[in-house]
Amino acid sequence: MNGVNKPVKFDFHTHHERCGHAVGTIEHYIKAAVEKGLDFIGIADHSPYFYSEEDQLYPTIAMAKSELVNYVNEVLRLKEKYSGEIQVLLGIESDFYPQYIDIYREQLNVYPFDYMIGSVHYVDDVSIFKKGRWEGLTKEQKMQTKERYYELIEQSARSGMFQILGHIDAMKGFYPEFSSIETKVVEQTLKIIAEHDIAIEINTSGKTKDCGGWYPADEILERALFHGVKVTFGSDAHTPDRVGDEFELVQQRLKEIGFKEWAYFIQKKRYMTKL
Repeated sequence: MNGVNKPVKFDFHTHHERCGHAVGTIEHYIKAAVEKGLDFIGIADHSPYFYSEEDQLYPTIAMAKSELVNYVNEVLRLKEKYSGEIQVLLGIESDFYPQYIDIYREQLNVYPFDYMIGSVHYVDDVSIFKKGRWEGLTKEQKMQTKERYYELIEQSARSGMFQILGHIDAMKGFYPEFSSIETKVVEQTLKIIAEHDIAIEINTSGKTKDCGGWYPADEILERALFHGVKVTFGSDAHTPDRVGDEFELVQQRLKEIGFKEWAYFIQKKRYMTKL
């Protein structure tokens, strides 16, 4: 797709107070992006739990269904307000549940998103970040859990709904040993992502978890490059001070790995810009 020669600075993964576990308004994140010299700031808060009858199933995890239209309208209003300083992009981080994909598609496709991030947050109906989920599992059970996680990521890639796949090894967040569980499924997943031409994000929020590193790990990024997977950047900021966090470090590391360019998105079109 289209590209530009001049490197641009962006962050496509930021949250705000509507999700119940982030601090600050959307405008706080935009102002932080302006102060840090970003060219683009993407607002991508957690999608509501559309499959639930309740308006806000988990108030500390995601916004209410009734708030989605207000969220969209606020981002669009601020896009206009800050048009002379920064390009504000309307995004969303959508949970991926294969059994509910049609509900999510129907609910989200009515809005003018610049991009949608597809993220797997639950495996076997348990949060990937639940600290105790690995206790008592055999080596084989751990491998099966990892494989189910990546099978869901593969399905999200095949869905055709997303421009970006979120934090594709975030299951290591509170279980660093996750990365050393040996299975061929990661390689297979990267092939599927490449075939469906979807970008993955380098997400710097892993530094705030027990694993202490970015998502995904360098070895996954090396294989992503081998398979031709496109990459983009997201801080996954839940506080305004983390907007653009470690952008330059990621940029440098990607160059060292061998990437030449990365992606940004406007009106669901992907543009490539040099690193």
